[in-house]
Amino acid sequence: MERYHASSVEIAGRAVLIFGASGAGKSALALELMAWGARLVSDDQCEITVEGGRVFVRAPVAIRGQIEARGVGILNAEAAEVAEVVLVVDLDQGETERLPPQRQRDVAGVLLPLQHKVEKAHFPAAILQYLRSGRRA
Repeated sequence: MERYHASSVEIAGRAVLIFGASGAGKSALALELMAWGARLVSDDQCEITVEGGRVFVRAPVAIRGQIEARGVGILNAEAAEVAEVVLVVDLDQGETERLPPQRQRDVAGVLLPLQHKVEKAHFPAAILQYLRSGRRA
């Protein structure tokens, strides 16, 4: 098991792992995704395990079911116990291409699809659609 400074939400057991420096918006993106129907896995700290080449995420027990809303406080949330990571988002890297190449990031020795931050209103909806159905090109 490895621990990462990241947040994670899931839909139907398929999770996104959100990376970024402190204040980059990990919790804010997670909250927005939750408002659209995703379920919290973990906020700020994620425990990662690999089983059969697949990456799984869960919350440390001490913070399970909690998410920080900057300027509001620590909120309670129904949380998934574990989910498979199918996408990584890096909020420290901005996307500049209209149709970006398919990128990857190593998480615990497994290469996972990587998406850079998009400064457009549709970004959270696009992440949710990716979790539901994947990416074609």
